[in-house]
Amino acid sequence: MDWTVFWTKYSSLLIDFTINFVSALFVLMIGWFIANMLGKSIRVMASRSSKIDPTAIPMFVAIVVWVIRVLVILVVLSQFGIKTTSLIAALGAAGVAIGLALQGTLQNIATGIMLIALRPIRAGDSVTISGITGNVAEIGLFLTTIIQNDGITVTMPNSTVWGSTITNFSRNATRRLDVLVPVSYGDDLNKAIAVLEQMVMEHASVNKTPEPSVYVSEYRDSVVVITVRVWTQSNLYSSLQADLMKQARLCLESHQFRLPLPQQIAKSEAK
Repeated sequence: MDWTVFWTKYSSLLIDFTINFVSALFVLMIGWFIANMLGKSIRVMASRSSKIDPTAIPMFVAIVVWVIRVLVILVVLSQFGIKTTSLIAALGAAGVAIGLALQGTLQNIATGIMLIALRPIRAGDSVTISGITGNVAEIGLFLTTIIQNDGITVTMPNSTVWGSTITNFSRNATRRLDVLVPVSYGDDLNKAIAVLEQMVMEHASVNKTPEPSVYVSEYRDSVVVITVRVWTQSNLYSSLQADLMKQARLCLESHQFRLPLPQQIAKSEAK
């Protein structure tokens, strides 16, 4: 092969292709970089704004990033002389076929948008979904991430979240707490109720409205059950529950109330 003839004939094509390839690669790299940087900037700015729901941030960032990336890819293809209008038409036809094949994935996107729009859950909420209890970490385009109370991360499809019964412990500002306190038969119930009422009225985490109530709720084989019913802020529920269960026993013992024992043990001690 005569390389001189070959170069004379095809040199302009090779030079044009090289220039187009390098420029397309440059555009692709710059576009990808801009998309990532813009996504990070939007995430940071949205996180600092109190007016933007944090639940919507991951999905909004993902949409913006991929819109920019798709536009960059179209610009790159145009560098090689590919008609993007015909390509878009072809992609549209292919999209129908892909959509039919990926119905589950598209359903996750649709339900993710519904979760963002209707907001039955938000990032940071304490929830129970499909038997999983924990805090919502993120609602993405396809998946919802929940961190369980034991620190384990659980990821489930958005369609599963949407189709499940959602128990949201954080939606309301306040929650009712019932603590069951056992008292031995023969002890002064009126005094026990008075001691427990004083305990909850003096507790800083107990709401004064609605007013706390303390009452006998059940008679069991070995004990009388007194229910301490209070209202508190939702974020204080767990800590208050643990504290009241401890303080109730300590308060009763400080007033010489006996520790309730199962009936069989009490009988054996009496003998």
